[in-house]
Amino acid sequence: MERVVQFVGPREVAVAAYERSPLPPGHLRVRTRYSGISAGTELTAYRGTNPYLTRSWDPAARLFRDGAPGFEYPVAGWGYSETGEVTEVAPDVAGAPGVPAVGDEVWGIWGHRSEGVVPAERMIGHRLPAGVDGLAGSFARVGAIALNAVLAADIHLGELVAVFGQGVIGLVTTRLAALNGGHVAAVDAIDARLERARGFGAEHAFNARTGSAAERIRELGDGAGADTAIEISGAYPALHEALRSVGPGGRVVASGFYQGGGDGLRLGEEFHHNRVELVSSQIGGVPPRLAGRWSPDRLQRTFLDLVAADRVDVGSLISHRVPVDAAAEAYTLLDERPADALQIVLEF
Repeated sequence: MERVVQFVGPREVAVAAYERSPLPPGHLRVRTRYSGISAGTELTAYRGTNPYLTRSWDPAARLFRDGAPGFEYPVAGWGYSETGEVTEVAPDVAGAPGVPAVGDEVWGIWGHRSEGVVPAERMIGHRLPAGVDGLAGSFARVGAIALNAVLAADIHLGELVAVFGQGVIGLVTTRLAALNGGHVAAVDAIDARLERARGFGAEHAFNARTGSAAERIRELGDGAGADTAIEISGAYPALHEALRSVGPGGRVVASGFYQGGGDGLRLGEEFHHNRVELVSSQIGGVPPRLAGRWSPDRLQRTFLDLVAADRVDVGSLISHRVPVDAAAEAYTLLDERPADALQIVLEF
């Protein structure tokens, strides 16, 4: 039997059992070892705030439309950063160039389920690099989101970069921005995360609850403000403060998954008067100027290479390893006590 984590309603989690499906042509079967929980996008489905629950996405028009929801409860198999062992390969793709073989340790996206049936073409180049274990491999998508935001920020050597939000993705963003040559100012509302941010390369750390982070960032250096800011928490007040933190003509990368109607975001103020450039970063694509050379898959592979080279320490970000049968407790922890957790990994 296959076990699948599913949301049966807002803040209701169950682990369901399904009959194992046969392996279709062109696919691999992967036995899951680890699956990382997203404390951002995934919690929107858990809480019932995800826009797909009330509206539908029209992929041709690239618009959300009122009417039927894009998905309904139960929402099964959510999750987008898994590792596991290949246990079966369809005969028509066995031995094809780049396709993993039975016994290979791989990374990819197949959701919080005990095994994934994945198209072989999506797994080409997805063997875990030497020196990267399954736990670290479960950060491939997380790292790609952070790297995408850093590429969108277009950081130049010596620039002041403000990173708003120091959860798992924010800490990785801080590290990558520092590796890219930026002087990083980290902002969060939790002191313990700010202390971690210093270990990940932040030169300055500001608690968002004790005064204006933007004003303190503007006091750094020559007082002109940050060259660029990355907002990764998905909170509208944080996005507004990021807009306040950059100088005239500065760039702000909005990389969080924002919910609701934008309370706390006032675009008639600094955004308007300082002619700030606001850029969206979303893992479904890369910055347009890089689309000829980069792809979401390259983002993931590049990040795992950095992990393999010990340039990014993801192991220290794992706060909890939770058996899949206790998944409901993991979501309750992230929802109700976010300060007590960083990356929670489900074990199968």
